Amino acid sequence: MIRRPSFSLLCGLLLAVPVSAFALDDSELAALLGQRLQGDRTGACFAAAVVRPEGVARAVACANAESPRAIDTDTAFEIGSVSKTLNGLLLQLLIEEGRVQLDDPVQAHLPEGVRMPQFGEAPITLRHLLTHTSGLPSLAPSWRITSPANPYRAIDIEALHGGLASVQLTRAPGERFEYSNLGAMLLSELISRVSGQPFDALARERVFAPLGMSAAHVGAAPEGVRVAQGHAPSTQPVAHWDFDPALAGVGGVRASLNDMVAYLQAQLGLRGSPLTASIAVSHAPVHPESGAPMAMGWMLAPLNASQVLVHEGGTGGFSSFVAFTQDRSRGVVVLSDTAMTSLGGLGSVGLHLLDASVPLGSPRIALDPPAELLEALAGEYRLQAGLKMSLRRRGEALEIQAEGQPAFVMGYDSAGDFYPVAFDAVLRPRVEEGRASFVWLQGGGAQAASRIEPAATAATVDAQPLMDYVGTYPLMPGFALRVFEEGGALMAQATGQGAFALVAAGENVFRADAFGIEIRFARDEAGRVKALALHQGGQVLRGERGD
Repeated sequence: MIRRPSFSLLCGLLLAVPVSAFALDDSELAALLGQRLQGDRTGACFAAAVVRPEGVARAVACANAESPRAIDTDTAFEIGSVSKTLNGLLLQLLIEEGRVQLDDPVQAHLPEGVRMPQFGEAPITLRHLLTHTSGLPSLAPSWRITSPANPYRAIDIEALHGGLASVQLTRAPGERFEYSNLGAMLLSELISRVSGQPFDALARERVFAPLGMSAAHVGAAPEGVRVAQGHAPSTQPVAHWDFDPALAGVGGVRASLNDMVAYLQAQLGLRGSPLTASIAVSHAPVHPESGAPMAMGWMLAPLNASQVLVHEGGTGGFSSFVAFTQDRSRGVVVLSDTAMTSLGGLGSVGLHLLDASVPLGSPRIALDPPAELLEALAGEYRLQAGLKMSLRRRGEALEIQAEGQPAFVMGYDSAGDFYPVAFDAVLRPRVEEGRASFVWLQGGGAQAASRIEPAATAATVDAQPLMDYVGTYPLMPGFALRVFEEGGALMAQATGQGAFALVAAGENVFRADAFGIEIRFARDEAGRVKALALHQGGQVLRGERGD
């Protein structure tokens, strides 16, 4: 899937110190990239630039400096979700032309017979799509990804409209920020519909050509433009991702480093074009009352005593990071021919180039894992989505096997993570109070693993029959917790989420420690379970037992 941006690092950098900007030339930038990459187990290459009013530094560096991949500043990369910033700019242009307004209901721009999901009386608006406050999920529940190597290829306008019918909102639009690729695809399609041009043609005519972005494109590359080969973090080549031209604003743009330098120069007001005034307006906060950290397609984030506009992107074989300071004094772009999302993305590199006080990060070097960690991790687990996994020691390595799948040997790196050599994922160990578990990172998502206890321990406390608790417990409109028995253990599954195991922790009390969940069941005078209270993160949701 197109990755949602990871801003945990950004949010942790609100410090009362001045931004430490520093000048770089090409060779100094290349040295910094080499410091971060040299010997990295991913084999990745980076193409990066620092843009300032005084000039531009550009460099390309690879983990294997003795055998670098064929990449230069004119090579096109998949920029993934950075494409969403073009959604914002194109929408701004349509607003200025009087063709749409931010608070237009999305329904008003859909063809007859296509219905938007609704919660209460408030409609989803273009503002909600732009700021990820629509309440739409990341992907439509009805979509079935038949080709994980090229997941968006089969999603066209018909599939998009059909997917809307499968969505049930759980809250009113505008209440909360929740990153949605479905919403971005819908916005891209509406921009195409209102303008009368597919997104690819519109982007080429209104943005790429005016800014001199000669290698930027959607779909087939222009003549003479070479596209980089993408890679998984295991160094294996992977397929390019394809998008319906009308929906490509979600993540379908490819561009070179030189293209992105031109784009950044336009954002900083350093490149004159018909877009200059529109770009300046697009940097203003769009929906501050909702708490959404958004301008027109850009995320707003604190960086020390400054404010930056930023977006990250990732596809199956590429990563990207673009950011610039709100005062327009400095901009940075980092592109990689390797999917780095499961390893934290390119944020540390990009932010360091914006502000030298942010740590650059270190290469991930392949190492032998500690024997005591292998022993502690061995056991049976269940992921949040319900998949069972077995971990066991094989000599000096860790072996993992998902239920019904082959076993895979895991590598281990200097960041303390395990990783399967055969595909892109990360197993991040967690050891708390001498007890080991892990978080599984794959496809842009993270799932905590719960250790499966022996059935007798998980199933009973004081011989509590599991079937006493089985039922559906509505917690809020459109959102319920289903409790069921499976394989001698009690399980729970919330609407639209994966199943997880419950471990008995007391009379009528069960826990899922990996998620910080405690569930307390209540009984009536006859001893029948009648309700539950779900405690998590200091909040309590209560529900009466249904059928």
